[in-house]
Amino acid sequence: VAALRDVLLSLPSYNQHRGSKKPRAPKETLRHVKSREQRKRGVDVHGPATVYAQVVGAGSRDNGASLYVFSEFNRYLFNCGEGTQRLMQEHKLKAARLDNIFLTRMSWENVGGLSGMILTLKDTGVPEVVLSGPPQLEKYVNAIRVFSGPLEEIKLAVRPYTEKQYTDDTMTVSQIPIFGESMQRYQGHQCPSSSMLSSKGHHFSHCIFISGGKARATRDPSLVVAFVCKCYLRRKRGLWHFGLAIVNVRYIVMFSDDVLMVVLQIHPEEVCTPTDPGPAFIVVECPSEEFVQPICIHQQLSRYQRGGTEDPAALVVHMSPESVLKTDEYKQWMERFPSTTEHLILNEQVCTVHNVRSHKIQTQLNLIHPEIFPELQHYKTKETQAALHVPNVRAECLLKFQLRPKIEWQRDAIPSCDTEEFVKEAAEAPNFLQEVEEWRAEKYPEVVFLGTGSALPMKIRNVSGNLVNISATQSMLLDCGEGTFGQLCRHYGDTVDETLAKISTVFISHMHADHHTGLLSLLFQRERALATLGKAFSPIYLIGPVQMMTWLNQYHDHCEEILSHVNMVPSKVLCEGAEVSKFKTKAFIQALLKKSDLAKFQTCPVRHCKNAFACSITHQSGWQLVFSGDTMPCDALAHMGKNATLLIHEATLEDGLEDEAVEKRHSTTSQAIGIGMKMNAEFIMLNHFSQRYAKIPLFSEDFNDRVGISFDHMRIRFGDFRILPRLIPPLKALFAEEIGEMEERRGRRELKQMKGVIAESNEEQRIPNEGETVKGAKREPEEPTQDAGSKRLKTN
Repeated sequence: VAALRDVLLSLPSYNQHRGSKKPRAPKETLRHVKSREQRKRGVDVHGPATVYAQVVGAGSRDNGASLYVFSEFNRYLFNCGEGTQRLMQEHKLKAARLDNIFLTRMSWENVGGLSGMILTLKDTGVPEVVLSGPPQLEKYVNAIRVFSGPLEEIKLAVRPYTEKQYTDDTMTVSQIPIFGESMQRYQGHQCPSSSMLSSKGHHFSHCIFISGGKARATRDPSLVVAFVCKCYLRRKRGLWHFGLAIVNVRYIVMFSDDVLMVVLQIHPEEVCTPTDPGPAFIVVECPSEEFVQPICIHQQLSRYQRGGTEDPAALVVHMSPESVLKTDEYKQWMERFPSTTEHLILNEQVCTVHNVRSHKIQTQLNLIHPEIFPELQHYKTKETQAALHVPNVRAECLLKFQLRPKIEWQRDAIPSCDTEEFVKEAAEAPNFLQEVEEWRAEKYPEVVFLGTGSALPMKIRNVSGNLVNISATQSMLLDCGEGTFGQLCRHYGDTVDETLAKISTVFISHMHADHHTGLLSLLFQRERALATLGKAFSPIYLIGPVQMMTWLNQYHDHCEEILSHVNMVPSKVLCEGAEVSKFKTKAFIQALLKKSDLAKFQTCPVRHCKNAFACSITHQSGWQLVFSGDTMPCDALAHMGKNATLLIHEATLEDGLEDEAVEKRHSTTSQAIGIGMKMNAEFIMLNHFSQRYAKIPLFSEDFNDRVGISFDHMRIRFGDFRILPRLIPPLKALFAEEIGEMEERRGRRELKQMKGVIAESNEEQRIPNEGETVKGAKREPEEPTQDAGSKRLKTN
């Protein structure tokens, strides 16, 4: 194959063939969308036979509360915090079937993963998604366009809580607004410098502050939306339809004009299934004691309790902290439901492992080097559990409550995290244990890779995030993709607050969603950590594209207060030769350098999207760390990082996919190593791999003793440089099967390319018959890349 490749490279048609791009085929209508249209045209709709609610995120600190509701006809999601998409992908809950997302409150805990979910649904071909809940959802959707680009391929509809009901083939969902006590004190009065009325004359809790004659803030912290979901009454269906009718035949013998007639008597209950009443379930979030009384006295919710006008709820889902569950008023409200009602509680008082695959691979990598690949931890809340006197179940990931055909709990899908089994599986890999060795290294600086994948979070690799522990008291974050805080929680467990408190600076390389949508969660959790530790709050220094402030300003104005958490330093002012005109920016730069004992923090533009930057960090002790962000091979980066101690460079694609790398403005493995060699970096760590290389990337011939590959939760120090290349043999042994499959796919792809080039060459050399016009040879279409996590085509 190698010899044939050399011959083919000399043919001009081969290079022309490699450089050509196929037009993108239009997306087909998804099968479930077609089925829905067919049901609409039908006349006999009996409702779904199976309906269940399933926990996605159990409400832990690293995986907020989210609930997935399934029927054959529809899928629904209640809340979409950071990490929700990753969990759904890992546990095969198909996001492509979602068409309704319900949000209980405008809080980053509930909407942190929504932007990434919308982008994924758009890429999948979902034609429309409806968001229901707080009125600020429309503002949120407008705000995410700052970094998501146009969203014309998917219709985003917002159904505010003022639209009371939604109905489809499965159930009716009623939205119930609940205003906190602080709002109720103001009902009917005028807020200072604000208006309490919507355009429809309804009293809203959010105030519109006037600044310079323009409406500005529309945040609404005193509103939550509860949802009452009622499944359809399942209509009677004739047993003849199923071929199951067994009836007690009664007959009447009649004579008429010497003709014997037999008339059968069949009653409806003998040929129809029993009527299946439509069970109801309630999803309610009570984020603090301020909402306890409004929930407990709400008439629409009381209809589903004992003595109410509706059948009692089969299930109540409580997204409420222990401080709420401990109040006597909330306990009494729960007790007003009959004993047949089950209560599902989602909060930090859970004991469940969500990201099992991440734990599995980390456990196996830990066998190679326990310090570079430390075991993952579990964060455990110190708050005691409330004593409740009603049937209640604490949430676990993938726990099901079936509503139809039979009301019951189902635990068979709950994932098992068996460390011994993971170790046994790794030990059975040929030659693995023989290759494993252990070493030790200096403590600081230390780099912890929190996310080493590209595009979207997947079960093994999360999206971009790198923690640099500069000293025992100071840390810096390089990129902060969705779920970065969750990764910190799993890495540090009960000491995550101490880790958050040390972070003083965050660098965001560019505005693509997989590099920054974990920032808000990190900021909110950092504020909580400082308060828990009794330390004074201070904002972080945020270095990034100035466009970052457009997104933060819009979220601040319409969703939650956030601007006090950041001191912004635009990346462009840290480029070589740039002038800093603003005194405040100069002061921020000096402060961040002093805080982290840095001699220099420099940036340079790179070849990816508009306003994409790499950075270089130089410590007072002399070491230099360079981070590429996303980029094609870039000379400016090589110049900025001359003689660096460590280069962390993206290697999104394998060698041989240079054309795809150019199209998506990324680097291949050898291109990344080449930049490291050009800058004479002491060591090169490759990261930001396409999700098609979930466990391990393909190795190129350019790998040498100055190159290593990163994994999520990998922890390295500069003293590990001599060790890291020696990890490659045991890594190859552990993932031999995956490497073999990738090499086989590469071989098939290259062979197909070669066949196409040979066919073209033969066509060009063929002598045409008399009167025949020479036409270009028709190439076979290239084999499509099987890559569920291929990089999204993003708009600047």
